[in-house]
Amino acid sequence: MLARDQVRALFAAVRGGTPRGRLRLYAGMPPGGGAGASTASLLAVLRCLAAGRLSPETEAALCLAIEGASDPLMYPVPDRLLWAPRVGCVLGRLPALPRLDVVGGFKGPGRRTDPTDRGFADIADLLAEWRQATGPGAFAALATESARRNHALRGGPDPEPLLRAGRRLGALGIVAAHTGSALGLLFAPGTMPDDAAAVLRGLGLRHVLRFRAGGRG
Repeated sequence: MLARDQVRALFAAVRGGTPRGRLRLYAGMPPGGGAGASTASLLAVLRCLAAGRLSPETEAALCLAIEGASDPLMYPVPDRLLWAPRVGCVLGRLPALPRLDVVGGFKGPGRRTDPTDRGFADIADLLAEWRQATGPGAFAALATESARRNHALRGGPDPEPLLRAGRRLGALGIVAAHTGSALGLLFAPGTMPDDAAAVLRGLGLRHVLRFRAGGRG
């Protein structure tokens, strides 16, 4: 996920000089998927070099300097943050997500983040609703609307086939990367059918996996 010059830049920023030795990183997702692999890779290198001694703010600044954009993965609970990825800072706090079961993967070609890209859908009204939402259904509905707006503006993987499959499977809604190829279905806890992953593979999604999100206070 990282280019050699990015590793050199991180080494110079944290330790100075020229790096020696070999570094191998493995990711179970395709590049340009929109699932935070670039930030995760940068953080892995940073924490090896600095032995975990850097603050989240410093880690964010270094990630931003290297790549021009960053996810908030350096913070303990990133899903509770309203984050400015092109500036690398916290804009506000968000309510805790309810517990959701997720099944998702990647559809179509990857799309790497362009730090100069500002053409995203306006979801300020959804943020106001997000702060007031209660229950998994309300959050899933807002995530679905955000995905639809962004696809209408930017293109990328069409969410409609997944939405139709989700209705048949009893999903509450969908989640989609705003840059990249990640797509997924959101379910209330304990309601995901056993064949949900197979259905997504049938729609052409790759690297499909199931996991739980939210549920923290």
